[in-house]
Amino acid sequence: MARYPMEQQVARVEEVPHGSSKKFTLTCEGRQIEGFVVNYHGGFYAYRNRCCHIPMPMDWFDNEFLSEDGRYIICATHGATYDAATGECVAGPCPGAYLERLPLQVLNGTIFVVCASRDPSEAAASRKGEREHENEGPAR
Repeated sequence: MARYPMEQQVARVEEVPHGSSKKFTLTCEGRQIEGFVVNYHGGFYAYRNRCCHIPMPMDWFDNEFLSEDGRYIICATHGATYDAATGECVAGPCPGAYLERLPLQVLNGTIFVVCASRDPSEAAASRKGEREHENEGPAR
């Protein structure tokens, strides 16, 4: 159960073992947002399921986002390749662009995701704060 109105439970930690992902849908201000969470080296990272190259879902087959080694997120349509921990496009048609990161928190083995802000400046500040304070290394 969510602790705050804009926060939603998306998975249990054991549902997303290292090198895997789990797709989810958030309801934010009455609209549906599809996202996914990945476990990369014990750290959990959540992103909106939308490629930076062309704004469309990245999983051609349901819930298949990661490279075979679990290191990269790959858009199945055009091959854009993103770093799993940062969301930065490292190869393909959108180098230097970033996936839209969704703030998350792991609490008592439950992964919660917060609806992202509509204001781009708030979203950028949120991403900066996440890089400094959350999603750093293994979940506790």
